Amino acid sequence: MPPAPRRRNTAPPREELLAAAMATIAERGLDGLTMAGLGREVGMSSGHLLYYFRTKDELLLQTLEWSEGRLGARRRALLAGRATARERLDGYLDLYLPDGDHDPHWTLWLEVWNRSRGADDDARARQAAIEDAWHRDLVALVREGIAGGEFRAVDAERFATRLRALLDGFSVHVAVGIPGMGRSRALAEAGEFVGETLAAAGAPVPPP
Repeated sequence: MPPAPRRRNTAPPREELLAAAMATIAERGLDGLTMAGLGREVGMSSGHLLYYFRTKDELLLQTLEWSEGRLGARRRALLAGRATARERLDGYLDLYLPDGDHDPHWTLWLEVWNRSRGADDDARARQAAIEDAWHRDLVALVREGIAGGEFRAVDAERFATRLRALLDGFSVHVAVGIPGMGRSRALAEAGEFVGETLAAAGAPVPPP
């Protein structure tokens, strides 16, 4: 009787690997994410993971791209909705800012930013593609609000650049737990900036 065929060790789908990496960051932080530990989570050797990702930097960047893909789908659904431009812009702010200190998505962003100083051109281009998607969607929303008379006429590109810089600054403070700058205050401050900058002519500016 011929021997039974040996079972092949099939690797889990890439999305499962990236989801496991993000779950590890959420539970144990970046220090808890190692190739060996992730391998144990998904039943693969660290060598097999290195075949997929080559370096930890690549694992982090691919995990960020996966997480941003999920967040981007939520952003596109929000912006395609029937709410007013201001309501959708408030939703954009809500999606952009961290949920709180140690938010895994923003923890990952901060680490990728930190490592980008030594990154190659491909990694930098992939990071820029993620940020460009947020920028383009914001510019399009502001232009829509201007065309509909909801917002005053501003340079949408310049406004988007300034708002995203403001949001990035607030996000870092929220994500690392700077005292006095929690998520609710960051949302209020960003919303006030939007109101002061985009209020249509004759529209009252809400008090701080």
